Amino acid sequence: MVTIYLRYVLDPTRLKEFEHYGKLWIPLVEKFGGKHHGYFLPSEGANNIALALFTFESLATYESYRQRSFADPDCQAAFKYAEETRCILSYERSFFRPVFQ
Repeated sequence: MVTIYLRYVLDPTRLKEFEHYGKLWIPLVEKFGGKHHGYFLPSEGANNIALALFTFESLATYESYRQRSFADPDCQAAFKYAEETRCILSYERSFFRPVFQ
C-alpha cells in the first residue's frame, strides 16, 4: 500500500477555484482504484498551503492511474481547469507507507 501526499502552494485569492479542483479529483482518483482521503484547505496559519492524501494498493497501481489519467477526458478537463484558473502555483508529491496496528 502507498499513500500519496501532495502539498500545494496556492494563489490565496483563488481558494474557491482550488476547492472546486479538489472536488473534481476525488471521484477521479477513486474511478481508477484509489482511495481519496480528502483535500485539506488553509484555515489557520499559512493562507496559501493545501494538502491532499490518497492511497493506492501499490506503487504500480498508482503508476497505472497516472498513465490512464493522461488519456481520460475528465482528468484532462480537471488539469485544464487548474491551468486556466491558475489556482495552483506549485506542488510537491511524496510517497508514504502507512503503518497500522
